[in-house]
Amino acid sequence: MHSSERRQAIIVLDFGSQYSRLITRRVRECHVYSELVPASTTLAQLQENEHLDIKGFILSGGPSSVYDEHAPSCDPAILASGLPVLGICYGMQLLALQMGGHVALSHGLREYGPATIEVVEDAAADAQNFRIFEGISASPEQTKDLDPEHGSQTLRMPVWMSHGDSVDRLPEGFRILARTDSNPVAAIAHPRGYIGLQFHPEVTHTPQGTAILRNFLFRICHCEESWTSGKVIEEAVELVRERVGNERVICGLSGGVDSAVAALLIHKAIGDQLTCVFVDTGLLRAGEREQVVETFGNHMHIPLVVVDARKRFLDRLANIVDPEQKRKIIGEEFIRIFEGEAERLAEKNGPIAFLAQGTLYPDVIESTSHDTAQTAKRIKTHHNVGGLPDEMVLQLVEPLRMLFKDEVREIGQALGLPDEWVWRHPFPGPGLAIRIIGAIDEERLETLRTADAIVIDEIRKAGIYRQLGQAFAVLTPIQSVGVMGDGRTYANVVAVRAVTTGDFMTADWARLSPDLLGKIANRLVNEVAAINRVVYDITSKPPATIEWE
Repeated sequence: MHSSERRQAIIVLDFGSQYSRLITRRVRECHVYSELVPASTTLAQLQENEHLDIKGFILSGGPSSVYDEHAPSCDPAILASGLPVLGICYGMQLLALQMGGHVALSHGLREYGPATIEVVEDAAADAQNFRIFEGISASPEQTKDLDPEHGSQTLRMPVWMSHGDSVDRLPEGFRILARTDSNPVAAIAHPRGYIGLQFHPEVTHTPQGTAILRNFLFRICHCEESWTSGKVIEEAVELVRERVGNERVICGLSGGVDSAVAALLIHKAIGDQLTCVFVDTGLLRAGEREQVVETFGNHMHIPLVVVDARKRFLDRLANIVDPEQKRKIIGEEFIRIFEGEAERLAEKNGPIAFLAQGTLYPDVIESTSHDTAQTAKRIKTHHNVGGLPDEMVLQLVEPLRMLFKDEVREIGQALGLPDEWVWRHPFPGPGLAIRIIGAIDEERLETLRTADAIVIDEIRKAGIYRQLGQAFAVLTPIQSVGVMGDGRTYANVVAVRAVTTGDFMTADWARLSPDLLGKIANRLVNEVAAINRVVYDITSKPPATIEWE
């Protein structure tokens, strides 16, 4: 981004909700840039970023009560900034409290799960001042009921609630906008742009949630739809040029869409200053190496080096069972290989200063206490984030670091990446190492590689590959007794995992048909000698993660 340009932004303050990242994503889906920051972030700190034109704030939900001893609060300067503020759940309670209202501790008004709100009549009539529900239409069967006393229609809509405490006294100038059967204060607002919603508009269980968020963005904050794939590409290219200058870069290709799009962006920015490096770790899916060489070396004509490091990785991973240790070993080996290749390439064409990676926003979120959220807990280490060694010779370039998966796919399409890459299911950087539960060896790798190819083949044949966010096989450490022919077997149990998801921050298990599951299981036990039992994982995220390790 040119230093003179400023990007319109909505700042989401994270108070610890499991949906904080989802709020950020929903705003971006409306083509408005959004950034997640810790709840403790001050207005002064935000104003230090001269590239951001802040148009409003969203206060997320969270697990705390506003009266807890260490409950997070909002910088008063943000509330006094004159910019619109939307408080969601805990954020609404905090907004009410800090603006002079009162919050009652849980006393029978708790609401968890589906609820129906009713927009109060005087707020609906004064839509110009209270625009959060303006223009909202809801499904006829559940939303607009005839009021027999007044002969008018009352807007009612399904929402998703998750709260114990409730606002019981409004700050001066605020008005109740909506209620539920059990809670008289389900939404509040002030004409100057302060909005409080006790429900969660960001989740799919609130069907009109996107329309409500769009009202906040466009009717209240007066944002423009400027966060588009074209704009993202333009900004990313400019930032890469500013960071890299005339230096040379190597980019680690993994075979997935993330590293591929990172490579295309960087190549667009600096051309032949980039060399891509593909490391064959021996932990890859079937046909991975061949696909990378064909696409980048022969189709995209981007300089590509292939490193055969299968023995090196397997030697380092021998007898390693702990998944975190696997990730750290793999992360360190990748970096050491890239450093070695950088030295080798430097002998021919001059020194290389930068290593590019396809790190995404969810990678960063899950690997740390979140760069921008002190209340989040580390879930697991990604080999290209928390798994990096402490000392590195190369500097990192991560043009996708603040993007979600679907944004990356849009950019990939805009850059001309083939559809088979753009829509390929994600594959973890550590590869099959974290889909083999327990120790890794060549035999177990080949068993899982074959099993995984069968799962994907059957899903493609069923015509549902694009409908799934991710699907794969997991080789468990369990062996079970089976019967094949007239003989007893004692072989491996394989788990099949398939999920649907929009942003990979949450996911639901895919309802594959019994016929499809039967075909998959039949092929696995008949075509892979080391397998005699197949199970299907029906756990959502949360509580589970998508990968098993």
